[in-house]
Amino acid sequence: MTGLPEHAPESAIWVAFSGRADLPWLALLRPGFRHCFCAVADTTGWTLVDPLARRLVVQRLRVEREFDLPAFWRRAGFRVLGPFTPAPAGPSLLPPLAPFNCVTACLRLLGLRWRLVLTPFGLYRRLARHYAAGQIGKKS
Repeated sequence: MTGLPEHAPESAIWVAFSGRADLPWLALLRPGFRHCFCAVADTTGWTLVDPLARRLVVQRLRVEREFDLPAFWRRAGFRVLGPFTPAPAGPSLLPPLAPFNCVTACLRLLGLRWRLVLTPFGLYRRLARHYAAGQIGKKS
């Protein structure tokens, strides 16, 4: 799939998973699932959202709208799921209680409130299960 399909909603989100461990404690996580980040495709191009340890990177990528970023990531060795349509915004009785990390950043971008998803592998399993069932705005 290249870019955002003509019949798609305003934006679509892909989530990528990496095995790279820049911080020593990340080596405790499952190999291949030590970090996750997202890309948002909209009608004009791609925006990268990468929650790093000390800062949140939000960057508009200088590639054509038709550039197949998910395929590029897959060739680079990442596991990629998507496209997902963000869930609609809604009220919450309690504020988020999880620490801000790459998983919570991806969940918030997707508009999901999965409280027990704490690791990149947990997010991957849950997204893969729901994506296969068509429960999170799966698009063709």
